[in-house]
Amino acid sequence: MQITKTKIPGLLIVKPQVFADSRGYFFESYNKPKFLEAGIPVDFVQDNESKSQKGVLRGMHFQHPPFTQGKLVRVIKGSVLDVAVDLRIGSPTYGQWDSVVLSEENKLMYWVPEGMAHGFLTLEDDTIFFYKCTNLYNKESEGSIRWNDPDLNIEWGIENPILSEKDSVVPFLKDLKNRFTYR
Repeated sequence: MQITKTKIPGLLIVKPQVFADSRGYFFESYNKPKFLEAGIPVDFVQDNESKSQKGVLRGMHFQHPPFTQGKLVRVIKGSVLDVAVDLRIGSPTYGQWDSVVLSEENKLMYWVPEGMAHGFLTLEDDTIFFYKCTNLYNKESEGSIRWNDPDLNIEWGIENPILSEKDSVVPFLKDLKNRFTYR
């Protein structure tokens, strides 16, 4: 397993060791001792999976305390542009975003720590997205920021993505009421 740091502290790209031959491939998508050794001390309590058509944008979602979630995200089929925004007050990268393309071919994973908004844009039809969470989902604690917030200026590469009704009317970052503390 290879860990690559991003410009945002704690946001990491995880490249698993893939063993491939004529039969197919095998890789460990999670190994607790290896994650601990890499400085990612997490316990996962919930797994989620979604399937989306090309051009679907899901995000930018987060959970307010005490239900904040760290997420280990990956693509099983297809590809996505995966984006995280630092929402942690006091962080040197507060309000900044980073992204990575995750695909069934590259097998990369993104470790998105607590205090980040997270979202993705599907780049292919029938994309299957999978993620492990460090906390259970709590409807009353869900939050979102607008995918096209002009203050963030995220480079999605699409003008009119397919959005849920809810994701099209969420607030901008500057209008968030509750904030996270940087750890």
